[in-house]
This record gives sequence, structure tokens and C-alpha cells, in this order.
Amino acid sequence: MGKVIRRILAIIPAVIIQVLWMCILMSWLAPYATVVSTILSICTFLFVLFIIIKRDEGTYKILWLLVLLTLPVLGAVLYLELGNKRTGLPIWKRLQRAKLDSATDCERVVEEIKKDDIRLAQTIQNLCHKTNLPVVPNEQVTYYPLGDKMYPDMITDLQSATKYIYVEYFIIAHGKMWDSMVEILAKKAAQGVDVRVLYDDLGSISTYSKKDAKKLREMGIHCHTFNPLYAIKGTINYRDHRKMLVVDGKVAYSGGINLADEYINEYEKYGHWKDIGFRLTGQAVMNYVLMFEEFWCAFCDKNDELPRRHEMQPIQIPEQKDGYVISYYDSPLRSDSISNDLYMDLLSQAVNYAWFYTPYLMLGDGLMESFVRAAERGVDVRILMPGIPDKKIIFRMSHSYYQELLDAGVKIYEYQPGFVHAKACMVDDRICTIGTVNLDYRSLFLHFENNSMFYESEMIQKLKADYEATLEQCAQMQPYDIKKYAFRWFFDGLLRVFAPLC
Repeated sequence: MGKVIRRILAIIPAVIIQVLWMCILMSWLAPYATVVSTILSICTFLFVLFIIIKRDEGTYKILWLLVLLTLPVLGAVLYLELGNKRTGLPIWKRLQRAKLDSATDCERVVEEIKKDDIRLAQTIQNLCHKTNLPVVPNEQVTYYPLGDKMYPDMITDLQSATKYIYVEYFIIAHGKMWDSMVEILAKKAAQGVDVRVLYDDLGSISTYSKKDAKKLREMGIHCHTFNPLYAIKGTINYRDHRKMLVVDGKVAYSGGINLADEYINEYEKYGHWKDIGFRLTGQAVMNYVLMFEEFWCAFCDKNDELPRRHEMQPIQIPEQKDGYVISYYDSPLRSDSISNDLYMDLLSQAVNYAWFYTPYLMLGDGLMESFVRAAERGVDVRILMPGIPDKKIIFRMSHSYYQELLDAGVKIYEYQPGFVHAKACMVDDRICTIGTVNLDYRSLFLHFENNSMFYESEMIQKLKADYEATLEQCAQMQPYDIKKYAFRWFFDGLLRVFAPLC
């Protein structure tokens, strides 16, 4: 908490200076009010035109247009600092320098998938092309319906490491889970294993400090914070929301589970914590190795570079396989919102059902329309949400989307025992995704995320069985009568205007 307060206090002088400067400037320009007003009107018009033409999410545009038309000068400054991708340019440049030149070779696998489903093969091929990561045969995957189940296996695999360990998470917090892992990481580092930890500064702002990171380095563990947040540097957008643990390039863990005790139900924070994850082995692990190493090379210090960097390997198609998997990361600095577009695509292909886990629900226009259209044409569309929220205002904003979805036939359920932090979707017993992507603006448009999509894998049935078991502990939401709740309808609409900020 002290870390948060110190950063807020550091910002206050800068805000006071800015306000004083604006007052002096307005006083000095008062005699030229007509000229200034004309110039501001022209600039506002050009700004509005720029936002309208720009390729971006519609609701996001509407929010900024309202701000600009209400407060032209302040709105323009806020847009340049918060709404425009210019603030992410330094991050983008670092990632460009760290990218591998090698092209993705997934044609053989895509041709195999085309034999079963040409339309889905096109989706997978497009995903490979845009992320520059391959779809590969899935050799073995373990599904975990709770963080409690995944944690012991993570410990076992860490203890078996002989070459390297990569740890990258949004939230790291002291407690049973992380402290027990650190004990193993320190021992492995002393044995000569290359141990590297990357965590997000904002995600861990109240749980992990520079002193903690320094202690890791003193133990021989390489540790860096992603996108440090200072008073005059850093941004609340473009956070590293990814979650992955890689051991020796043989095993990879991912899902919604961070490295904190509430994720393994060691203590109750918001009732029972429902989260999911998975463990990959085989050549599918290499995508996670490549994703971590790209970020490490982009954001670490020059004196802490990797001893060597892995490259994409030729894809081997074994005789025995459990379908296919493509693991990728989503970047807010790309022109396309990969996961948002993927979910729209999958919903358009759904025939029988499309079921989703998400802790938050704030959809852009395109994805909202995809949910509505799928339900209206008879697809069984379901969304499973928390019953006990972690952030009440965000939960209320999520509820503002319920009415339109429910009216279209989408079924929404809330998990009564506690909080759902799982992020997944499954479609027609053929495809599923599990990763870090929430169905909200931050995940879909403003953060770095990772996701794994499985095709014709046993993983789909395991996820589906868990979803059906979880539904038994849920309450189904019902639409309200707009005629009786006119104010709620108005308030919901107001909340949805500001949803892109949350």
C-alpha cells in the first residue's frame, strides 16, 4: 500500500503545476478570446475527423468524441496521453527490435486441418500469419479446474528443472504459493539453472516491490519489471497481463492463475476462487519459450541478456497426437485486436453452442453483435460470470451489458460460491481457447495477453465437463422489464459509454 501512496504523492506536484500553468495561460489569452475560440474549433474539428477516420473500436471512439466535444483542450491532451497508441511507441520499438526474422511454417498442419474443416483452417492460418507463431500437433495437455490442483504440479516441475526456468506473471504476491516457488528458484539458480522472472509493475503494485525484486537478484535470479509506472513515465495501458511458467522448454503452464494465494484458495478473498489452467508438454511448449524470450530481449537490461535465444523449429507431426494447438500473444500495439477478432470469427462459425468463462463483461460493438447474432440464429450461447465480484464498479458495468444479451437469447450465469477468474471459450466440441483474455476492453484492446487455442483435442471435453459442473453452482440471470426500470436502462447506457476506461 505504501508503494501506491508514494507514487500518488509523486504525481500531485506535477498536477498542481499543470493547473497553475493553465490558469496563467488563460488569463494571458483572454484579450484574444475570439481568435483562440476559432482556432480551438478548427483544431477540435480536425481531431474529431481524425478519430472518426481512425481504425478503432466504435464505443472507444464515441467516448473520446464526447470528451473532445465537451472539453476540447483537456480532451485533446487526454487523448494524446491515454487514448492514442503514441504513448506505446517506445514499447513497440523495443518489441520490433526483439522480433525474430524467421517466418512461421504451418502450411502442413493447416493443410491437414483443411481436410476436416476448410473454414476453421482459414481462421487458424490467419492467426498464424498475424501472430507469427505456428499451430502444432498437441502431444499432451493436462487441464486444471482449479489453481489448487495446478499448484502442486508446478512445484514438482520446478524441482526437476536442469537448464532454465521462465516465469512471467501479471500479479506476484508473497504467501504460500510464491514463497515456496522462490525457495525452489533460489536453489535452482545456485545449481546453475538459468532462472528469469518478469512481472508487471502495475499488476503487482501493491504486492511486490523493487526491494523484493532486488532480493531475487541477490539470490541469483534474473528479475525485471515490465513497463515501470512512474509519475512521468509509464502508462496504465499496455500492461503485461500474460501468465506463463516454462521449465527447460519441456513443460509450459498457463491460464488465468497468477502467483498469489487467493488463486489456490489458500485463503478466501472473494469467496471460493474459481480459476483454470493447463500444462503443455512436447513441441507445443516452444511457442511459450519464444513468447517469453521476445519480451525478455525487448525489456531487460543490456547487461542481463539471454545467453542464447531459441528459434522456431520445424514442425514434426507424430503418429499419435491429441489434435492441434496454437499458442499466441495479443498486443495492443498491433493494428488488429487478435483475440477480439478470433472470438467474433468463432461465434460466426458456431452451429450448436458457444460457451464462455470470463470474470468481466464489457464488449465492443463488433463482439457484442457477434454474441447477439449467434444466439438469434439458435446457437446455445452462454457466459459464466462471478457471483461475488472483486471490483464492484466493474461488476456493475458488466451488468450493464446483460439486458441486450439476455433479450437476444444469450444465457448468463453467476457463480454463487464466489469469484470466477477463468478465461476460456469452447465451440461445438471442436475448438476451445484458454488463456488470460477477459471479455473486456482492457484485455481485448489495451493489454498484452496470451491465449492457447486447441482443435480436436481431449482438452475441449475436459473444459466442457468442468463448465457443466460449475453451472450446477450458478444462478441464471433473467432480463428486467424496461418499462418498470427506465432509470436502470438509462444508467446502464451511461455506464457502457465509460466502459472503455475500465
